[in-house]
Amino acid sequence: MNQDPAKAAKARALVASLLFIETGVIVVLALWLIGLTFASDSFEFLPFLGVLLFALLGAGGLAASAIGYRRGKYYGRSPAVLANLIALGVVSYQVEAHLWWVAGPLAALAGATLIAALRAIPTDI
Repeated sequence: MNQDPAKAAKARALVASLLFIETGVIVVLALWLIGLTFASDSFEFLPFLGVLLFALLGAGGLAASAIGYRRGKYYGRSPAVLANLIALGVVSYQVEAHLWWVAGPLAALAGATLIAALRAIPTDI
């Protein structure tokens, strides 16, 4: 399958940009969690640490996937697809809870990133 290298680079850059946006959203959510913890009346350290650790690991994984896409490597594709499939699963819970203001933007970002990640073909292994 021959593809125009410039077009492939643009597609990979789009995916990388969307993944960096998702990384920023997760970092903002982690910061919001920290602020919410300080405003709370009760505090449990281990659950807080676990959620914060997974948020930061998730943000780091998405950033690594974005870097991989930007460089044209395959290692960024699977985590990007998996993370966005998980995000679409989270959307279904948000819809059930009638949190449309959360579900709509999350579905749009995850859906766009998922489609872009599946369509952008890395150049190298």
